Amino acid sequence: MNQLIATPPRTIMQVFKMLPEGTLAEVIDNELFMSPAPTPFHQRIITSLLTDLNYFVRSNSLGEVFSAPVDLYLDEESNAVQPDILFISNSNPLIIDQEGLHGVPDLIIEILSPGNKKHDQVTKKALYERFGVKEYWIVDPENKVSNGFRLHNNSYQPIGQLTNKISIQLFEKEFTY
Repeated sequence: MNQLIATPPRTIMQVFKMLPEGTLAEVIDNELFMSPAPTPFHQRIITSLLTDLNYFVRSNSLGEVFSAPVDLYLDEESNAVQPDILFISNSNPLIIDQEGLHGVPDLIIEILSPGNKKHDQVTKKALYERFGVKEYWIVDPENKVSNGFRLHNNSYQPIGQLTNKISIQLFEKEFTY
């Protein structure tokens, strides 16, 4: 059954909030981005990292780990993303409600997809840096290379380039994939 929209949306964020649950979409600086479902290689890496990271975080009572698709509202007006994996420390004031997560997580991990590498490597990296995400990792499933960045004086500094693993500085621990 079709439902009529009582009031048409006036902002991109309103359009975003009207999308069906599970839609792979993000709003960055008031621009709507949509993407196809991730590849099996993408999902293998997410599963591996998510399993180990979640076990480590829970075992040490450090906070919470989430994976896509979950809406992360960096602000309420123009920036909502769906990071592949994110970590929120116990001391982080980020708000969790029925709509999603509101605030800035401590760590974000993005697994590159063939059609949107620039989106994660440039657009989202700049966004996460601007909002103050403490640590950001980008993993390329094609060559198994990961690049990490740590926020220092409001600017991302390279942590390093690794193969088949990431080395999360927040935990001083390596995770393989």
